[in-house]
Amino acid sequence: MSEAFSLRGLTKRFGPVLAVDGLSLEVERGEVVALLGPNGAGKSTTVDMLLGLTKPDEGDVRVFGGGPRAAVDAGRLAAMVQNGFLLRDVTPAELVALMRSMYRTPLSTGEVVERAGIGEFAGRRCGKLSGGQLQRVRYALALAGDPELLVLDEPTAAMDVDGRRSFWASMHEFSASGRTVLFATHYLAEAEDYADRVVLMRHGRVVADGTVAEVRAAVSGRVLRAVVPGASEAALADLAGVTTARIQGARAELACADSDLAIRALLTTFPEAGDIEITAVGLEEAFLALTADEPEGALR
Repeated sequence: MSEAFSLRGLTKRFGPVLAVDGLSLEVERGEVVALLGPNGAGKSTTVDMLLGLTKPDEGDVRVFGGGPRAAVDAGRLAAMVQNGFLLRDVTPAELVALMRSMYRTPLSTGEVVERAGIGEFAGRRCGKLSGGQLQRVRYALALAGDPELLVLDEPTAAMDVDGRRSFWASMHEFSASGRTVLFATHYLAEAEDYADRVVLMRHGRVVADGTVAEVRAAVSGRVLRAVVPGASEAALADLAGVTTARIQGARAELACADSDLAIRALLTTFPEAGDIEITAVGLEEAFLALTADEPEGALR
């Protein structure tokens, strides 16, 4: 069997709020999949159902052909959560030893420490560690049982640039052995650089599923960037050929349905505009376009 897990027709409500709406998703063994979506899209609820932490109101979850609890108990499914509690007075080495004792065939302590990159502070109490170091400890605990499917929630939060690079190098090594990775992240560059496949959620449903190139292709148009002194986002969004506009620092970024029409309108209305560049839609622009109507304040 090549399937790592499948979610079929998952629906979950919390009172009047529909968090997940008939979601179906299948992931093959060996895939590295990025789960993206704005707050309120249903990502966390979906992950909780995959891990067996939340029971769906409707639908079915299968992990390696069985239920999620059986996969967790067998050490085949593990998770790294962003805010997982770690005892302040215990060292990472002690936590790894405790976690390893719960599995029949765990990785060796040395391999866990090396893969997670915690050797320099394995003997230090968790209460003395930085946020990025604590994330590495959570990663080490997820690796301890030598899982076949690893689920990661914002795995590089609080890590610096070198920490992120080291983490993803370890992820490549992990997935190269045929293991499966599902990670939720707000760092779209990570999804673009490291995922084999991107699944984009909105309103509890999958709105895009494919490679980064395929998700980009789901959104037509181009992006125009320029320095436009004195312009407001509202004025830029009203230009012909422009679908959305935002200003970041000194530069304006316009999503264009017709970039030729947009640049003519821009230079006519704002002749002082300069430093102009037009590029194809990237993953971030596709993300914004596909989730543009996501309401704020919805349940995550």
